[in-house]
Amino acid sequence: MLRYQENNELHRDFHGTTNTTLNYIADHYGVEALKMILRKTGHDVYKSIREKLEKGDASELIEHLNWFFWREQGKYQLTASENEIVFEVFECPAIRHLRKLGLEPSEHVCLQTSEVNAGMCEGTPWHSEVKVLGEGHCIQTFRKDTNHDSK
Repeated sequence: MLRYQENNELHRDFHGTTNTTLNYIADHYGVEALKMILRKTGHDVYKSIREKLEKGDASELIEHLNWFFWREQGKYQLTASENEIVFEVFECPAIRHLRKLGLEPSEHVCLQTSEVNAGMCEGTPWHSEVKVLGEGHCIQTFRKDTNHDSK
């Protein structure tokens, strides 16, 4: 079960704020600082997901991906097995909304995904990878290292 599951009115304008923030941090503090912040966000904000992943349990991660992309009417396909989750995003809701606002998506928007995912997996038997196939189209893969000792 998700630690929190927002059911109230959806405000997509946070995508514009996030987009501007990604650019600001990268421009003023550097991409390495941005990576550190994003990874820490994945590690700390999504603590309950990470704690389950530490035990080898990906159920909350799967629920998280499904819930938030369904809620924003994203076009995606998720397949999961015991040791692998493949999450293909055909149309990223954030990029779609940024375009609707007339904003250019930050060059760091996919970095946000890869670093937050890496932060969620940090210290767990799971590892993440993001392959960008085009604007708004990526494959996020989470693989469990079966040789890793779960707590």
